[in-house]
Amino acid sequence: MNHYLDYLTKEIKKRGDNYFSIAEIIGDGDPETVTLKQNNPCQDIYSVAKVFVVTAIGMCVDRGLLEVTDRVVDALGDECPATYHPYWDEITIHDLLLHKIDLSHSLDIDCFDANTFTDDYLNFFMNLEWLSKPGEKSRYSDGAFYLLARIAEIALQEPCDNFLWRELFFPLKCREVAWSHCPKGHVIGATGIYLRVDDMVKLGAIYLNKGVYQGKRYLSEDWVNRVFENGYELRPDLGNSYSKGGMNGQKLLILPEQNRVVAWLGYIPSPSAFSLTKAATEYND
Repeated sequence: MNHYLDYLTKEIKKRGDNYFSIAEIIGDGDPETVTLKQNNPCQDIYSVAKVFVVTAIGMCVDRGLLEVTDRVVDALGDECPATYHPYWDEITIHDLLLHKIDLSHSLDIDCFDANTFTDDYLNFFMNLEWLSKPGEKSRYSDGAFYLLARIAEIALQEPCDNFLWRELFFPLKCREVAWSHCPKGHVIGATGIYLRVDDMVKLGAIYLNKGVYQGKRYLSEDWVNRVFENGYELRPDLGNSYSKGGMNGQKLLILPEQNRVVAWLGYIPSPSAFSLTKAATEYND
């Protein structure tokens, strides 16, 4: 175990936090992983899944299939519901990436029974009432990233997870990946990816290295810069870092000044779920 992982392990034991595993990549090296508690190696990373959707959208933009200024109703094309709330006419892909929608339902897919959204999630989401006009307020929503995953699928003309298996997961040598689907068979997008921590951390390494990891370019440098500049899910965190967290303590943390990416999985259903971030960003070898 290297010094950094040893340091984080001691911090976790000192707090008594319920983390399962941590993985770290320095530069574009191979992941190094420490297991803190025996557990099933693949875990639901919850909202960290949104960074994979951001990546799929970026791959579409890099291929000229989409632009973030595209309107949602246009990007959905023939799959756009016959009826929808008129405010959707003003919403772009960029707005969805920033959750710039204010719907009357929290759309937390992890916390509601699937029947809540009927068997047609797209129709359900796009016909909800709005609490304010577009541009006035933002409300964090799983629905935004379900729509983004559907938009990527339409642009790619194949299921989003199939595309990412070929273009991302397989070349990254991910061992096991599964993504939850809606009743009509589309990936949930916002949440529900199950994978190993040493595979999750590789996604962060792509962003750390401006779109390249171990000699292969996955994203353009332009898209990576746009993600950081706009806060497309990977948002500024402590110590000049960028991160995305998921429910119950999951996290992907990019530390450019340390040339390091770290990720962890666990079960910490409390407001202090991300307290490890402070220790991770303050490390000084």
